[in-house]
Amino acid sequence: MSDKKIGMKARINGALNISLNLVKQNLQNHRLILPCLQVLRVYSTSSVNAVSLGKNGVVELMFKIIGPFSKKNTSLMKVALDTLAALLKSKTNARRAVDRGYVQVLLTIYVDWHRHDSRHRYMLIRKGVLQCIKSVTNIKLGRKAFIDANGMKILYNTSQECLAVRTLDPLVNTSSLIMRKCFPKNRLPLPTIKSAFHFQLPVIPASGPVAQLYNLPPDVDDVVDESDDNDDAETESEIETENDDKDQHFKNDDIETDINKLKPRQELGRPLEELKMYERFFPELSENFQECDLVSKEPKPFIPDANLSGPIVVPTAGEEYSAETKQSTKGVALKESNPVLTEEYNRRPAFLELPKKDSVKDSSLHQQNDQRNLSPSCQCLNQEIVKGLDRMSLQSSAKNDQYYSTACVITKESKTSLTTLACSNPCEHVSPCGSSLFEGSSVHLGKFCCTGVDSEEEDSRSSSSGEQVMLEVSDVSPVHDCDLYIEMVKTTKSIPEYSEVAYPDYFGHIPPPFKEPILERLYGVQRTKISQDIERLIHQNDIIDRVVYDLDNLSCLVPEEADVLKFNSKFESGNLRKVIQIRKNEYDLILNSDINSNHYHQWFYFEVSGMKTGIGYRFNIINCEKSNSQFNYGMQPLMYSVQEALNSRPCWTRVGTDICYYKNHFSRSSIAAGGQKGKSYYTITFTVTFQHKDDVCYFAYHYPYTYSTLKMHLQKLESMHNPQQIYFRQDVLCETLAGNSCPLVTITAMPESNYYEHICQFRNRPYVFLSARVHPGETNASWVMKGTLEYLMSNNPSAQCLRESYIFKIIPMLNPDGVINGNHRCSLSGEDLNRQWQNPNPDLHPTIYHAKGLLQYLAAIKRLPLVYCDYHGHSRKKNVFMYGCSIKETMWHTNVNAAACDLMEDPCYRVLPKILSQTAPAFCMGSCSFVVEKSKESTARVVVWREIGVQRSYTMESTLCGCDQGKYKGLQIGTRELEEMGAKFCVGLLRLKRMSSPLEYSLPSSLLDIENELMESSCKVTSPTTYVLDEDEPRFLEEVDYSAESNDDQDIDLADNVGDYEATNQEDGLSDSDSTRILLS
Repeated sequence: MSDKKIGMKARINGALNISLNLVKQNLQNHRLILPCLQVLRVYSTSSVNAVSLGKNGVVELMFKIIGPFSKKNTSLMKVALDTLAALLKSKTNARRAVDRGYVQVLLTIYVDWHRHDSRHRYMLIRKGVLQCIKSVTNIKLGRKAFIDANGMKILYNTSQECLAVRTLDPLVNTSSLIMRKCFPKNRLPLPTIKSAFHFQLPVIPASGPVAQLYNLPPDVDDVVDESDDNDDAETESEIETENDDKDQHFKNDDIETDINKLKPRQELGRPLEELKMYERFFPELSENFQECDLVSKEPKPFIPDANLSGPIVVPTAGEEYSAETKQSTKGVALKESNPVLTEEYNRRPAFLELPKKDSVKDSSLHQQNDQRNLSPSCQCLNQEIVKGLDRMSLQSSAKNDQYYSTACVITKESKTSLTTLACSNPCEHVSPCGSSLFEGSSVHLGKFCCTGVDSEEEDSRSSSSGEQVMLEVSDVSPVHDCDLYIEMVKTTKSIPEYSEVAYPDYFGHIPPPFKEPILERLYGVQRTKISQDIERLIHQNDIIDRVVYDLDNLSCLVPEEADVLKFNSKFESGNLRKVIQIRKNEYDLILNSDINSNHYHQWFYFEVSGMKTGIGYRFNIINCEKSNSQFNYGMQPLMYSVQEALNSRPCWTRVGTDICYYKNHFSRSSIAAGGQKGKSYYTITFTVTFQHKDDVCYFAYHYPYTYSTLKMHLQKLESMHNPQQIYFRQDVLCETLAGNSCPLVTITAMPESNYYEHICQFRNRPYVFLSARVHPGETNASWVMKGTLEYLMSNNPSAQCLRESYIFKIIPMLNPDGVINGNHRCSLSGEDLNRQWQNPNPDLHPTIYHAKGLLQYLAAIKRLPLVYCDYHGHSRKKNVFMYGCSIKETMWHTNVNAAACDLMEDPCYRVLPKILSQTAPAFCMGSCSFVVEKSKESTARVVVWREIGVQRSYTMESTLCGCDQGKYKGLQIGTRELEEMGAKFCVGLLRLKRMSSPLEYSLPSSLLDIENELMESSCKVTSPTTYVLDEDEPRFLEEVDYSAESNDDQDIDLADNVGDYEATNQEDGLSDSDSTRILLS
């Protein structure tokens, strides 16, 4: 029976009818028909055979053999059920079974066996019945018949009775699959799936999803289709072809196989005259530093037209332009240096060096004008005050300018007056900051507000106490300033015109001092959650179904009851659209779509208040779209407690138990699913028990990093650096659609002197071009970028060497509008900006258009960057890794062009990832890929490689979850590790510089010996849509339970069945229709 063609041979030779007739003629001869049924079971695995047998009455015949509980002929019963389950996979046979009322018969048989098999000796027979029910409910008619026969309640009750016996888990799991599949599809409780916020585009695209969105008639219900999921076509899907003998290997159509298309071709794309507009962003190529106070004591004047001993490239130098750039250039030290800036420079990123107590002073930007009286003891808010802290208000008033200059005022938007109380208990080991939280009362926050430096009052304490403080707050970044953050928020433009500030963004974040291991999920968690969802249908009277938060309904009242949670997301980067109370302590949460889009629900960031302690609150985010998530593999959401922050523990921590991610019963319309019908949403569910009563807590998908935070960090870095040593310049690349500025940062070392050789070296440094945060929901990219920026601005000797080696052009946030408005993937244009690099529209994609313009300008003046890297986050894989571009590796994985083996290609693109794998503990070389796919042809990585001509063009992906190798194996990733990765990337560039220099080092051959490494790697072409590496995750211990797709049809009994697949997108950018399918076994 191992012959895969046995079914076809049997049909051709007439064995099907012979076997069937033997069964019909010998129904009472059990010994004879048993082997005949075994043969039919094999034949029925072919869909063509199943249809043929069904036409000859085999379905009716099987129902004559199976029946209620009996200890006799159990072997015959088992084989008959297996045969019937295989036959019912044919839609024709399934309809025939429904028409004859066999769904009710199967349920009756199952209940009878369940009741009588008290010792569980016949579990295989009971499962065989469930497999038949599972097959017949693959069609719409079967699901309706199952519901009409009260099948939901029957299987729910029987599965609950089986939970106590672990060996009966296969029955519980299969019952769960059936119930989830038959659960009536519900409409997502929204008026429209389009974003709750509207932004009118200056130009409407001619085609694509955004054009379709704008062309929809206003009265169209876009939330749900009129058709049911998987609507059955009337025509028979089984066609008379035999595919059993075909090789089942996938053909990967997404890998580019045309070598001519793969070969990089430098194309300016825009006229040279037009590109000259970017000359102003490169003043370092024309600056002569004549008026600057440089390091060298005896500089020679630089003469531009002198005969230089070495070549000096000054392609943009123009006499009339140099005068202009002197005034606009930032970060160049004039002869009268600012003592405040010099003092700021002494405060350096804490992860690089612990500041010394006696050399570090409180020198925040507002120090000179700060007239506050700092108290030696810290006054904290007690529980009653925290109860009043619902949000921070930025409502404009005549007094705003006055109190923002000294502190941030928090007000409670309430009809009743807010009483304020002060706690007289001093908080030890915390320096005062003097931020006024309420008018008329002063409350001093901890050191986290003081940017990690000692106040003068600490000098009166004992030295041991001071040292202890410094050690405790060693992770506080000196670039966080509460008051400066408020100033930045005031100039940030959001579509909803936010007037509130989230506490975590104001207070700042310190990495917790403890490790946060990847969560080990208890067995059966998902099954329990699904059962509770099914109870909603069975026990509908127990469901509260009360809306407690709704962005679409401005008149939605905030619940006043003490036992109802209160929600809020009306602040920068916030995303929560609607909350429905389901049970007393359970809430369904609905996320907002990206603006000008009807999908991309993944990023969340919201506030919760009004909680009690000792109660487990369950939160269900019910409109997720990806088919799987790291929430199924140990990732936890993040929570920030305001009470903990006031107690000097301002940090985001991983929280939540009973976490899982699974397909739910809410239907996605074809409009939202790219034209596909029958798609469902997915649920992220987690349970949290709060530590403090009436606290104010925030939940987020990943560590938030807002646009205002970036502006604050850049301003602090600029004010803190040593202008004699570091050339730092911040420009505005362009304005976004909403009118926010897109920062462009230039960092390098100042020339040693005005001497022409030093100027020559300065101007001829190779460029490194970095970008990040094109996808707003990938906040980890910003934390990595923060690590990079702080390292580059530090006084670490290696950092100085790096600055002397390269000129860094950095766009730290390519999508400010998306970040500000809480989008997950798109800009205000409703499009993924990382799919617009081939042909960006200056009106719709200004940041991409001008970022590409900068690179095109560098190409035009023959100053190609040595490295381009775009920082991203990855939601489905662990570790940090890179994607690059290689013709040879791409061709190797197509298996269609043997000539690729003779292709000559410089393997330098592999050197930097290899270096990082040896120096950065979170980096994993085994997860890197250098294959070019058609679906990624308009990403930054591929366009910069193909059109601009940068060989070392990368996407660096950082996990949202954690690591499964190296130093951080088994731990969830935090901001400390992400910032470290940003710093290690810089160290990697320094090593790359040294290895690339023929005068210093020769390149180790081991870094370039890639052929053998590739041949031995586990890289496989596993999909018709995209190239991927093997899944990070091991085989599920509990396959059905852990699978987010576990209500799809899969036969886990048959070894030859490929079963159900999970999706994994290599660069996390595919829709469900494009996603890769990975075998779960």
